[in-house]
Amino acid sequence: MKSKRVIVIGVGPAGMKAAGVAAKNGADVILFEKNEKVGRKLMITGKGRCNITNFCDNDEFISNIPTNPRFMYSAINAFTTYDTIAFFEDLGVATKVERGNRVFPVSDKASDVCDAMKSFVISNGAKIINESVKAIISKDGMVTAVNTVNQTYSCDSLITATGGKSYPKTGSTGDGYVFAKSVGHTVSTPTASLVPLVSDDMLCKELQGLALKNVAVKVVEENPNREIYSDFGEMLFTHFGLSGPTILSASAHMRDMKPNKYSVHIDLKPALDFETLDKRLLKDFSKFINKDISNSLFELLPKSLIPVILNLCGINPHLKCNSITVSQRHLLLSSIKDLVVNIVGFRPIDEAIITCGGVKVQEIDPKTMRSKILPNLYFAGEVIDVDAYTGGFNLQIAFSTAYLAGENASLD
Repeated sequence: MKSKRVIVIGVGPAGMKAAGVAAKNGADVILFEKNEKVGRKLMITGKGRCNITNFCDNDEFISNIPTNPRFMYSAINAFTTYDTIAFFEDLGVATKVERGNRVFPVSDKASDVCDAMKSFVISNGAKIINESVKAIISKDGMVTAVNTVNQTYSCDSLITATGGKSYPKTGSTGDGYVFAKSVGHTVSTPTASLVPLVSDDMLCKELQGLALKNVAVKVVEENPNREIYSDFGEMLFTHFGLSGPTILSASAHMRDMKPNKYSVHIDLKPALDFETLDKRLLKDFSKFINKDISNSLFELLPKSLIPVILNLCGINPHLKCNSITVSQRHLLLSSIKDLVVNIVGFRPIDEAIITCGGVKVQEIDPKTMRSKILPNLYFAGEVIDVDAYTGGFNLQIAFSTAYLAGENASLD
């Protein structure tokens, strides 16, 4: 009996997982990748360490998806975060769990993850061809072939796993959106998600390069005045604004971005309430009673932050500790507990970790990843309009959707 021909476009994490699953089921699988090397975006995830998933149950996983979480129920139940860990362990990639239940390879090398996935593809008999797909060919309501720069390849089913538009230098240039539209699918406008934030506040330039740990961050939508997100962890001041893990996660909640619509509020000492922090300040002022205030806060705040905080409070840095008034001390406390940064926009989408937007989930069967427009077309990974927070959740979306796509494209 002739093997079913399955074509996969894109050799990233979703493409390789889908192709390997389909080939393991006995399909004749061809993967097309326009780059010379596979998994280029995978290689830079987690700062080159590759945060492959999050060690959590399905309910917690779903709670970390702000865009179309219900769509992911079937996929995450079919291929869980624990399945992903077992999958890589079976491929010889030992894993470890770090802060926030983030799962990394023990080696801290994304290349080990990429090599393992490529081995999974090839060992199951799938073939990788380095050609760029230019168009999907359909006839009588079915996908029949793809056109590359060199020739036409026929297929029985097609999996689009082309990624989004973030990090275009890795090959994620939005090709999948074009293919989807060409066969009648609707694509939600791709925007940046998990992306640094731009501020016009001078304090960001003054503090550029300062990394903060163990701070509390909340995002406030100015009109109406309401908190839309809060987090605890690490962040970074840059010349353009804010970055770091808490900021990237916060960006996923900030939709329809406009200048001055959002502000980020930073609690520099979340472990201390206002009263406890006041006692700490009084203790330090007593300890350094005859010193300038600028030289009395180094045990409480990073050195580069002290002049910025004092300037915001309108306090002369040469004022002696024994001359600080109650109102000045309360201003200082307020700034430490609620340092406000005005946000005017996102950094460009090519700096985003993930793309928000993509092929509308209403046009995809969540139990199979099959198109509701062309029954032998499937989607996997970032090309679908689903995105999550940082912590390994987006790669898990890729693996889970790819598992369903590979299973159903090869067996149906």
